[in-house]
Amino acid sequence: MSATPPEAADAAVPTSLEAVPTPALVVDLDVLDRNIGRMAAFAAQGGFALRPHAKTHRCPQIAERQLAAGAVGLTVATIGEAEVFAASGARDLFIAYPLWLDEDKRARVAALAANLPLSVGVDSAENAARLVGTGARVVIEIDSGHHRTGVAPGDAGALASAVRGLGLDVEGVFTFPGHGMARDADSGPGQVRRHAAQDQEKALAEAAESLRAKGIEPAVISGGSTPTAGLREDGVINELRPGVYVFNDAMQVALGSCTLEDVALSALATVVSVPGPDRFVLDAGSKTLGADGNAWAEGFGLVPGYPGAVIAQLSEHHAVVRLPAGARPPRHGDRVALVPNHVCNTVNLADELYVVQDGRPVHRWPVAARGANR
Repeated sequence: MSATPPEAADAAVPTSLEAVPTPALVVDLDVLDRNIGRMAAFAAQGGFALRPHAKTHRCPQIAERQLAAGAVGLTVATIGEAEVFAASGARDLFIAYPLWLDEDKRARVAALAANLPLSVGVDSAENAARLVGTGARVVIEIDSGHHRTGVAPGDAGALASAVRGLGLDVEGVFTFPGHGMARDADSGPGQVRRHAAQDQEKALAEAAESLRAKGIEPAVISGGSTPTAGLREDGVINELRPGVYVFNDAMQVALGSCTLEDVALSALATVVSVPGPDRFVLDAGSKTLGADGNAWAEGFGLVPGYPGAVIAQLSEHHAVVRLPAGARPPRHGDRVALVPNHVCNTVNLADELYVVQDGRPVHRWPVAARGANR
């Protein structure tokens, strides 16, 4: 991808943070770059490839920074996301999803594969058959415990053999250990993350051996998820696809996979009502923050400027913040930063990101892949 455009190429940048209209998503550039650099260094030291999932940020300028730091390519969830990043200069893409291609989608996949290396996730021969002739490569998806899509690890070889029999190139196997974010009444968040990471390692090792038993050497053995990335063990996994790490969010803070100082994105909101001494209301509702809950914490996000406060209620354009006893409420017109529970959904609701450095806006970056859900 091309170098990050200079500030002069951005849309008009507000002269101060106070001039940013609310609600707005604000990205701290220094924290963003630190997060990108830390994960890139972890990959370099661990000897594995990093292929970040771009569905978190949906922003070509951020993808450029990840690739410049050493990422081998990008992961996306949809053909539409792949098209946006291909148009902005990405040169190697993986659609980590078992696509079901109609004629339109088939033509779009073929157009992408004609211009760059493109891989697509598959968890059935039926899905794979629709990729024949598109030029896309295939990565077999396995279920490592999240119980969403993917075949059992021991069945990966049989599927890979069937896919190869269709004339498709099988690159390897991948999984998503999403159960590393699920609440477990018997375990704390650290244990849940570690168990999911161990499940991922074991499942991918079994799947890789299943391919080898069919005479297929997996070049790619790919794991995912920000909560489990830092728990990767030296061994079978040779690629990771974390996404949220670039910004982090309230869920990652609750899980212990980052601290509040590692959160690069916040939603800036304005106090529009102070109904009582125990609560106030902001102009950032579910259409700004998203409506995701947090398996490990109360409310719809964090309010760093008001320790102990809870975003207790969301409407489409209202966030009701409940204050702890003794806390002083803000005044009408005050601005408050919120950390969303699930940043991926938050970003997909926004047209642009206001990028700040040392408290001063320096860029406005479009969320170019917003709504690219097909």
